[in-house]
Amino acid sequence: QVQLVESGGGLVQAGDSLRLSCAASGRTFSSYAMGWFRQAPGKEREFVAAISWSGGTTHYADSVKGRFTISRDNAKNSLYLQMNSLKPEDTAVYYCAASNIPRMAPGNYPGGYDYWGQGTQVTVSA
Repeated sequence: QVQLVESGGGLVQAGDSLRLSCAASGRTFSSYAMGWFRQAPGKEREFVAAISWSGGTTHYADSVKGRFTISRDNAKNSLYLQMNSLKPEDTAVYYCAASNIPRMAPGNYPGGYDYWGQGTQVTVSA
């Protein structure tokens, strides 16, 4: 059974940093693109960042570019999101996602991912 488990969320102040982690189990994701999405109350799930299976290609939403960094450790079957200079508008539940198509380019839409974690809450106070 495939599982993606996020951790690292919390309550921080504007300007602080957080590092989210996503631990995958049930299969090896070293050949699959992975990504981070977020969903704020009353809003649709939106793309945050994505990374290719090798880690050589990354994409970011304009709203987080320059502040967030996505990375992966295929040896640990894990995905990370380093979030710096956090803003109140970054408040959301953050989800880890993984593709089911080997070596597919990382996408910026939820439909491009087949496996999802349960999410971790990030709250940024002003």
